[in-house]
Amino acid sequence: MNKSFLRGLLLGAGVSLFAILAGAVIAGCAINAGGRHTIAIGTPTAGATRTADLDITITPEVKTPDVDPVSTATPEAAVTQAVSGNTGAEIPGNTPTPTPTRNVSYNISKDLLKDDFEDKLLLLGQIIEAYYYQPVAVEDLQEGLYKGIMSAVGDPYTCYYTPEEYDALNESTSGTYCGIGAYVSQNVNTMIITIVKPFVDGPAYKAGMRAEDVIYKVDGIDVTSMDINNVVAMMKGPEGTQVVVTVYRDGEYIDLTITRAFITVPTVEHEMKDGNIGYIQVSSFDEVTGPQFISAVDDLTSKGMKGLIIDLRDNTGGLLMTCIDMADYILDQNKLIVYTKDRDGLGDNFYSDDGHSVNVPIVILINGYSASASEVFTGALKDHGVAYTIGTKSFGKGIVQSILPLTDGSAVKLTTSSYFCPSGVCVHGIGIEPDTEVILDKEAEEDNQIKAAIEYLQKNIR
Repeated sequence: MNKSFLRGLLLGAGVSLFAILAGAVIAGCAINAGGRHTIAIGTPTAGATRTADLDITITPEVKTPDVDPVSTATPEAAVTQAVSGNTGAEIPGNTPTPTPTRNVSYNISKDLLKDDFEDKLLLLGQIIEAYYYQPVAVEDLQEGLYKGIMSAVGDPYTCYYTPEEYDALNESTSGTYCGIGAYVSQNVNTMIITIVKPFVDGPAYKAGMRAEDVIYKVDGIDVTSMDINNVVAMMKGPEGTQVVVTVYRDGEYIDLTITRAFITVPTVEHEMKDGNIGYIQVSSFDEVTGPQFISAVDDLTSKGMKGLIIDLRDNTGGLLMTCIDMADYILDQNKLIVYTKDRDGLGDNFYSDDGHSVNVPIVILINGYSASASEVFTGALKDHGVAYTIGTKSFGKGIVQSILPLTDGSAVKLTTSSYFCPSGVCVHGIGIEPDTEVILDKEAEEDNQIKAAIEYLQKNIR
């Protein structure tokens, strides 16, 4: 690693940052522009020259974790994503491109290039080469540098994707993939990854994976501190190949050998319940979800639907434009669905404009895993008085990320703005309180939250 490479990276990032904001903007889910602008980075060069004359003193130290990381998962504070690679708040989709709204001095880039930083960086490279007990690829150090810069921002949603990680991210928008078939969640504070739900009869389910399993290792690699997108990528693979996922359950570690298969993510299920009450369960907001949702609404309407339950429990998001299209299909014309603001108070407004609406009483079911796009959808219908909410408080993710592709195939993601419900409330950190709180009784034979929704609709059907 040398100064010319570092200078090429940081100066290229500074000078070109205005041009690259043509990536995807996401409000807990994803959106993307048609044409991507990119940022040029310096070409990687050889690593630092080995020297035995280093002006340093090295004291070896081994640190052990104070607690077993897999035992500290907090599902209520997690952001759920699909093992399909459908990573809720991070997938490119289709939306108007964000435009930079301020003059940028690029002082951070300039300060990073100060001689003391460059000298220390080169010294660290020399230390690794001189003292580490195995050879280290300079490319790995470079990727670690990029990840470190983004991680140092201190935002759990800001990160760097290698070309391989970014490719995996882009593959996930179709709603089909080859992998193990499960929804997983990651606690944004502890980084612990937990199984929310394996797909019934999917590879993971058949191998014995169950909800609330904590993922400890994938093919023997400890993943308890890794970004969920990287872990998802590790569990995906060619059809017929096997992956060993070690989970922590009820105080013990269990190795599950799972044979990967092609998976079509089941995002929408619907049925007509007694009293002509329609029920639609939406598990995520993928590309396929919008048409599936519209088809479900039309089918129930054709059968004489008098009331509608939309179940968004455990739905942690997906594509923002899918969410907007679905809300648009329910709302009357020219209703504000959601709007965004950056730190200068500028952003975009999204309105209903398809001319279609649903005119029956609606209940939306939410819980602590209902996040991001689910909250956009819920907030829009609730604020316009179209839907009544039942369940428990939603997760509370109301910030917007942008994914910025780089010319070498990698990408960075960082938080760029907040989104607001039509009422002007940003749900970030507070969530949406249901109109009627009903805590799920896991011991009951009948789903008491659905029962409460049916009882409400029966009283309000016109």
